[in-house]
Amino acid sequence: MEINRRQLIYSAATLAAGASLTACSDSEYTVSIDTRWPTSSFGADSTGEEVTAGLDLAGKVAVVTGCNSGLGYETMRVLALRGAHVIGTGRTLEKATAACASVSGKTTPLALELSDFQSTVDCAESIAALELAPNILVLNAGINTFGELELVNGIEKIFTVNFLGHFILTNRLLPLMQTKNNGRIVHVSSRSGYGQAPAVGIDFDNLRGEKSFDAGQAYGRSKLANALFSLELAQRLQGTGLSSNAIHPGLVQTNIARTAPVLMRSAFEWFGGVIAKSPAQGAATQLYVATSPQLEGVSGAYFEDCNPVVISGQNHMTDSAMAKKLWATAQSMCGQYLI
Repeated sequence: MEINRRQLIYSAATLAAGASLTACSDSEYTVSIDTRWPTSSFGADSTGEEVTAGLDLAGKVAVVTGCNSGLGYETMRVLALRGAHVIGTGRTLEKATAACASVSGKTTPLALELSDFQSTVDCAESIAALELAPNILVLNAGINTFGELELVNGIEKIFTVNFLGHFILTNRLLPLMQTKNNGRIVHVSSRSGYGQAPAVGIDFDNLRGEKSFDAGQAYGRSKLANALFSLELAQRLQGTGLSSNAIHPGLVQTNIARTAPVLMRSAFEWFGGVIAKSPAQGAATQLYVATSPQLEGVSGAYFEDCNPVVISGQNHMTDSAMAKKLWATAQSMCGQYLI
C-alpha cells in the first residue's frame, strides 16, 4: 500500500512558490506502509480531535514545545481537552502564558528559547521543580529561516534550534520520565529529512558553516537529525518502558513561512487553503503517535498521515551508524549543558 495522496499538493506548492516549504521531489521516493507496526484507519484528512476521540488522558503529564502557535498550539489544545496536564513552552513566558490561558483544561506555561542552551536547561529544571514527571514529550518547535547563514554559539542556527535544543531538553527530562516507566517521545521531523537534506545526510564537516550554506538543505539536515535522534534514542530506551518515534505532519498552514521570500510567502498565503493541511489536520499524526493505545511499545518508527511508513529511494532516515555518530557529535556540541 503506497501513500501518494499529497504528492500533487507538494508539487503544486513548489510551482506556486518557486521553492517548496518542505522541498521534496516525490518522484525519487516511494512512501509505503510499514507493516512491522500497527496501522490505523486515519489518514491525511484526519484531525487531532478525531484521532484522540474517546481517550481519557486524566493523570497524564505532557510537554509540548512551541505551544503558542500552529501545530504546537493545536497539540496542546487537544491534549488538554482529553484531560492531560500540558506544560506548554514558548520562546517567551508571555507567549506561552497567553497560549495556555486560551485553551480549556489544565496547562502550565514555561519559557523555552531553543537557541539558548541555558534556557533549555532552565526549562527542564523548572519542570522538575513542578514535580511533574512527563508521560508525553512532543518535540514540536522549529524554525526555517529561508535566509543567509546564521550562527548561534558558532553552530548553524536551524540545526541548533530544531535539533540541539531538543537534544538537551530530552536528555535533561529523561531521568524524570523514566520514573514513570511508561512514556512517549515524539519528534517532529519532515519529508525534508529525506527529500531536502544534503546528499551525504548529516554533513558533519559543515555544522558550523565551514562550507557553503543553503537554507533548504539546512532545514532538511535539521529534520533528518530529528529522525536520527529518534532512531538512536529508541535504541537507548529499550527495556525502559519509554518509546521514541518520529513523524512528518505534512504541509500545514502555519507561520513557519513568515521569514520566507515574498513570492513564496505570498503564494503560500494565497494557495495554502487549497494545497495544505489545516493545523487540526497537521497535528493529527503527532497526537496519534503520542496517545494511541495501539502504539503501546512501538518505538523507532517513522509516521506520515497517522501511519508508520518506510521510504524507498536514496535517503538516510534509518541510517543507524549515522544516528550514533550524530548522538556523539551532539554530546560534544552541547557539552556542559547535558547532565
